Amino acid sequence: MKKITKAVFPVGGMGTRFLPATKSIPKEMLPIIDKPLIQYAVEEAIEAGITTLIFITSASKQAISDHFDPKPLLRKKFVVEGKSHLLDKFDTLPKEITRVFIPQGEPLGLGHAVLQAKEIVGDEYFSVILADDFIKPQADVINATKQLIDASLQYDASVISVEEVPEDRISQYGIVDVNSAQADINCIKTIVEKPSIEEAPSNLGVIGRYVLSPEVFELLENTQSDKGGEIQLTDALAQLLNKPDSLYAATLNGKRYDCGHKLGYVQATIDSALNDPEISVDVSEFIKGL
Repeated sequence: MKKITKAVFPVGGMGTRFLPATKSIPKEMLPIIDKPLIQYAVEEAIEAGITTLIFITSASKQAISDHFDPKPLLRKKFVVEGKSHLLDKFDTLPKEITRVFIPQGEPLGLGHAVLQAKEIVGDEYFSVILADDFIKPQADVINATKQLIDASLQYDASVISVEEVPEDRISQYGIVDVNSAQADINCIKTIVEKPSIEEAPSNLGVIGRYVLSPEVFELLENTQSDKGGEIQLTDALAQLLNKPDSLYAATLNGKRYDCGHKLGYVQATIDSALNDPEISVDVSEFIKGL
């Protein structure tokens, strides 16, 4: 198998849970302290060895492209003004990284978004990263994308990230059942999109990190839209199970916050603030005083 060097970032969604803020700001540009969600996701990808970033976007998401532009004139201005401490803030993307922006047209589901990357990805395995799922960076832990890439290369198969989810939120996730829950990497037996608690095969929810075979594109092209008119990636992944040992689950080794919801976003912000050396003490004292 070739090295896995391409990552798809579906960023064309509406962000309705964060209106009115997301009328003008893409939800992926909402900051955790001083860095937007999409930058955390991109940094995770680059750390895992990704060199081509494919953004599946919409007309209202120009701010994402602007964020990763180098801004040479503004950089020069700071140099002239002696504000060297601000220069590192502009290094949002290494020069050797390739960016590709593909318009989705209509937000017709995650599967539809991923399908738009077919021509750029070609016949290679690729990563999919959802910036909404903020996974707290940890220097001493292999990141989620690298974990999936390593497992995919080992098993020559698609691998998706999972974690145990609370019972009251099972119906909001794709849920998998695995052959064994004893290891970090397990072959998937069943995958179901947003089942009821009664119908769920387990409490292992799929989270926003995937490494997928290019075979997924053909499956997506033949996947029927759901009742809401969306093409679900989970439905295509379920078809992978027709071939043995083609889809694996990797248990997330890290702390995830669902920043697609207000509570998760606030939790991620507080956790990050308590680990920021510049403000952690003051934030801790503020919380104690509430």
